[in-house]
Amino acid sequence: MAVTMDWLSREKITRAWRWAIPLIVLIVALDQLSKAWVLATPDFRALECLDVLTRCGGIELSPVMDFSMTWNRGVSFGAMQADGIARWILFGLISVVAVGFTIWLLRAERKTTALALALVVGGAVGNLIDRFIFGAVVDFIDFQGPWFGLDLFGWPVGFPWIFNIADAAISIGAIFLLVDQLLVGRKRAG
Repeated sequence: MAVTMDWLSREKITRAWRWAIPLIVLIVALDQLSKAWVLATPDFRALECLDVLTRCGGIELSPVMDFSMTWNRGVSFGAMQADGIARWILFGLISVVAVGFTIWLLRAERKTTALALALVVGGAVGNLIDRFIFGAVVDFIDFQGPWFGLDLFGWPVGFPWIFNIADAAISIGAIFLLVDQLLVGRKRAG
């Protein structure tokens, strides 16, 4: 008995790739251009602080937002910090997920699913490039400071993570994908 691999046959590929692939390329380009700017700006001391003992720099913009260079050796929001061989295991796992999401994208029947997957894949590829070259991801968009002096029960109100364009694309794509799948589930149930 022969095993067929028709999971990506021509008949199953939709037209979503015609606009989703350029969107992925745009996300990767914007992400890498912004990171190249950070790496080239002396105020950030980006390459110097790749050594964990050296403090990274930043640029203060406003009480709400700053650019603060940090290297993320883990996944989203700094989880699963990895160095050495674990770096390559993490790289491999993220690569497999990105390939899986790309196959799903090529087969996506709804535009919202394709949009969500394109955002996630574009962000994943942008961060994979950093992880391959540096072993860590360049993060610099910082909304951590207390927003407008507000605090809640004695804690400053702000966003506790530093991120980049790729992270933003992944997060927005994940939210779109969740909403899309919930709406599809409701339609099927109703």
